[in-house]
Amino acid sequence: MGFDKEASSSSHVLQVPPLPREDTPLLGQPRRLSSQSKTFANVFIAIVGAGVLGLPYTFKKTGWLMGSLMLFSVALLAYHCMMLLVFTRRKLESIHGFSKINSFGDLGFEVCGPLGRFAVDIMIVLAQAGFCISYLIFIANTLAYVFNADNQASILGLSSKTVYLWACFPFQLGLNSIATLTHLAPLSIFADVVDLAAVGVVMVEDVLVFLKNRPELKAFGGFSVFFYGLGVAVYSFEGIGMILPLELEAKYKDKFGKVLALCMAFISLLYGAFGILGYMAFGEETKDIITTNLGAGLISTLVQLGLCVNLFITFPLMMNPVYEVVERRLCDSRYCLWLRWVVVLGVSLVALLVPNFADFLSLVGSSVCCALGFVLPAAFHLMVFKKELGWDGLILDAIIVVLGVIMGVSGTWSSLLEIFASKA
Repeated sequence: MGFDKEASSSSHVLQVPPLPREDTPLLGQPRRLSSQSKTFANVFIAIVGAGVLGLPYTFKKTGWLMGSLMLFSVALLAYHCMMLLVFTRRKLESIHGFSKINSFGDLGFEVCGPLGRFAVDIMIVLAQAGFCISYLIFIANTLAYVFNADNQASILGLSSKTVYLWACFPFQLGLNSIATLTHLAPLSIFADVVDLAAVGVVMVEDVLVFLKNRPELKAFGGFSVFFYGLGVAVYSFEGIGMILPLELEAKYKDKFGKVLALCMAFISLLYGAFGILGYMAFGEETKDIITTNLGAGLISTLVQLGLCVNLFITFPLMMNPVYEVVERRLCDSRYCLWLRWVVVLGVSLVALLVPNFADFLSLVGSSVCCALGFVLPAAFHLMVFKKELGWDGLILDAIIVVLGVIMGVSGTWSSLLEIFASKA
């Protein structure tokens, strides 16, 4: 092979890898292929996150039936757009005979050049940073609730939420200073187990509370909260940035679509059950973070602290795509400690300004995730397949792009109104 010849002819010369260029793939080739069960698990881990914790509060605003319909509709649309990315990548592979498209950013570059990658980079940075901001909001609010139930305690004039957030800051600087994620892998698995266990405990507790209280429930919350609910639903299913790497690692690529569909259906049912049970248990008393409705007690405290540990560990993992982008663009892909610390500081400062967890979920889901999850996949698919699609395919892609823009603009406006209303 050419590579072997080059290596043998320069065996006595130190080989220095070239600096990455704009067309350099973001991810290396996968080491081993995943079975269908492992692919299912990987998709589940990539999608399920903190968004589920805001669903009961969202159902309180939208009504349980309206919220459920929005949730399942968004899941269906998200699945369709995920598959659009896969089909677009496969089409480009068939044209070139090989693939350098290992990620969403690579696909953007192949379709639109540097501008396409820049658009994806911006959206991924904003989305991942937004997820981490919501994690800090949850952690600070939960710790303030657990250890300062009245949430009025202050130290040197700072609220308890502010104190707990800054208490986490030096530890996050340490975790985010780790150059490789390999050392965090065991902690990540532990965090996912804790997350699922906590969700299960909360659902059981919801059933017991509902059987005791049976609060009055509403099915529809009105059009004014429609886009707010959509934003939270979109946030909850945001995992599209990992779809191409996961499909690349799948052993049976012809069955990836089926595995993805089954996983999305399972997640939708889990989300729907969690949202409905949480709202059914507490009715109009449902809070933006459902775990704060559980009251005092050992189990409640362990569940809340377990979720805090989960999100605390997940924070550096979710920030890794942000570091990849900023270090590639500002430091020629070299590890930069001070830049990472500046990013963590910026994320922490934004978290201090947002009072409500679910409101921020809706803002991130509407403003960024709509573009990343709907607009860009449909636009890329339309550009690549425009000569092959019939009128129905062209219209469908165009409708998704327009719908994503409308959802993004309207949802962002609705979420900002809720956030400013909460601070007033």
